[in-house]
Amino acid sequence: MRPNNLKQLQQQKRTAVNAWVSMGSGYLAEVLGHTGFDAVTVDLQHAPMGFDVAVQLLQAISSTPAVPMARCAGSTLAEINKLLDAGAYGIICPLIDSVDEAAFFARACRYPPRGARSFGPARGLLYGGADYLAKADDQILSLAMIETTNALEQIEHIMTVDELDGVYVGPSDLGIAMGLGPNAWPDERMTQAVEHILQAVHARGKYAGIFCGPADMGEACTRMGYDLVTPGNDVHLLRAGAEARIKGVHAAQRAEHAT
Repeated sequence: MRPNNLKQLQQQKRTAVNAWVSMGSGYLAEVLGHTGFDAVTVDLQHAPMGFDVAVQLLQAISSTPAVPMARCAGSTLAEINKLLDAGAYGIICPLIDSVDEAAFFARACRYPPRGARSFGPARGLLYGGADYLAKADDQILSLAMIETTNALEQIEHIMTVDELDGVYVGPSDLGIAMGLGPNAWPDERMTQAVEHILQAVHARGKYAGIFCGPADMGEACTRMGYDLVTPGNDVHLLRAGAEARIKGVHAAQRAEHAT
């Protein structure tokens, strides 16, 4: 089976950089996959797209060096199975709030006897290889989103779920839940929460990812030791790039008028 490069980077203690796709463009997903990102994640929770479009994006990502990932809309066996069958090499599941929810999600990502996933890999077999069934359980990443105060309080217990590979921190919802608002970074309470989650995850030898809106947050979380950082989504990157280009043109215009 094709190896999951994110797991290899973790073993090398190197932080992976993840792109986040919220626009339903296969061309955009393909471009991001060729830009140097280690993974590209298709968002089905908040992005205005459905499963059919998500499959096209996973196909586009699969033509690049990046690992194809997906965030499901919720912890349902049917959707998680379909995304894995479509070729996702990792699932990020939102709003995991307890040990029981984490266990249900993790089992949905594994075949029996380790889990409850149904066999029918479709694109997963094409992308992963002929021995997909034998090795998928060890290559697929299952990451539970930590984005509520209850999940934060329960993080040590959630990490006891054997088949759960790790977590993915959602700082916007976590910040709202903590009464800090969606843009809490770098409030000390948020930085302490982010560090506490990381310590609890790594104490169990598991995988820690995080979404980082501000550019300095991605750099700070990399220094902390997070295994994966997402430096904003595709819209953030597009807007930042456009604003930088416009700013440069306006600066040139002002310089021209000043002479």
